[in-house]
Amino acid sequence: MSAAALATEQRIHVGQGEHHVTSDPNVMLTTILGSCVAMCLRDPDTGVGGMNHFLLPEGAGAGTDAGRRYGAYAMELLINDVLKAGARRDRLEAKLFGGGRMFDSLRDVGLANADFAERFLRDEGIPVVGGSLRGSGGRRLHYWPVSGRALQRAVTDSHIPTQAPPRAQPVASGAVELF
Repeated sequence: MSAAALATEQRIHVGQGEHHVTSDPNVMLTTILGSCVAMCLRDPDTGVGGMNHFLLPEGAGAGTDAGRRYGAYAMELLINDVLKAGARRDRLEAKLFGGGRMFDSLRDVGLANADFAERFLRDEGIPVVGGSLRGSGGRRLHYWPVSGRALQRAVTDSHIPTQAPPRAQPVASGAVELF
């Protein structure tokens, strides 16, 4: 990506229970996933697309926005908003990410989320053209809806020190300490 493109790029974070739709080629959507799943959806002809981020496959929500954390609601919401923005249903394509197994001793919520997302899209007739589901651990996702480009990077806690770092030593006046 050129320096000019990087300077105009706008990053929008999609948090748990949220979604975002755009046709702006300068927008990159980001999220961080563990057992949650994100669907990246687009119409390649119009360049309209978006991303959602859900926590659980299905459930009954209480309150105004409680349903947003469930896959059934999140998927319908993103599909409908992409269509309202000018996409055509027969051209939609999806990429699915997340659904990682985060803890060995607990129920595998990530597996349930991944299975749900694949089944939902199959039932809706929307092809899955890419992504990365299941596995272990978290991932950081970057998605450009207009081009359909997606990048993911593993998120690990290996950078967390096992003991406290040594105390920083004062530096002489005028010196610079880089960290």
